Amino acid sequence: MKFSDYLLIEEKFSDSIINKTVEYLEKEKKVLLLTTSNRPPSAKEQGDIPKSTQLAKYIQSRLGMLKCDLIEIPELNIRNCVGNVSAQDGNQCGLKGALLKNKEKNPSGYHRCWVSFSHADDELWKVTKPLFESTAVIFFGSVRWGQMNAYYQKLIERLDWIENRHTTLQENNILKNIKAGIIAVGQQWNGAEVIKTQKQVLKFYGFKVPEQLSWNWQYSDNPHLETKESYKNAVKAFDGVFKLNN
Repeated sequence: MKFSDYLLIEEKFSDSIINKTVEYLEKEKKVLLLTTSNRPPSAKEQGDIPKSTQLAKYIQSRLGMLKCDLIEIPELNIRNCVGNVSAQDGNQCGLKGALLKNKEKNPSGYHRCWVSFSHADDELWKVTKPLFESTAVIFFGSVRWGQMNAYYQKLIERLDWIENRHTTLQENNILKNIKAGIIAVGQQWNGAEVIKTQKQVLKFYGFKVPEQLSWNWQYSDNPHLETKESYKNAVKAFDGVFKLNN
């Protein structure tokens, strides 16, 4: 079955995907949802919420806000990674000297990033603090030009020091007890491959990656479908499949 064929069996798709994800997360003690798709402020004021963010908000509503935190990454001031993993003097990412010395921002003592160390206004700690307190995390985002969007990529690059600790630095894997997944929404190209790649990234980072927490929805599998009408129809199709507002 081609992925676009799911549009012909809308209820089967939503039941088999959303419910399996929620049922799995219901067994977790603390869940973190990180959304990375964005809209301009004027669009958000009119209720134009990214589809992947709608999915995250729906899952949070099913789990309850006491158990499930939701953070919208585009609303945070997260600076760009500066590439210390490939510095001239070798891999300098995640060294003990990069420890964020702030009990409020870094209660676990795990946060070691030179960007956070050097820039007081960096807000990556607003992600890592709840991350290390969670038993499961799901990243949400949009597929743009065959890859995850820029906010997701910025975030995952800024978390590189976590992976570096247990690989290059040969320290403990601080993510070994946290499950992770990725849920993406796209228009017409490469969504399944994006999920496959990012699941492997999460495994490299040290997360447990159960199948129930990762999946993709896209409107069509025709990479050349670029009509204005198709983009409007994608919104209708998404609403018809997931029925989040019912």
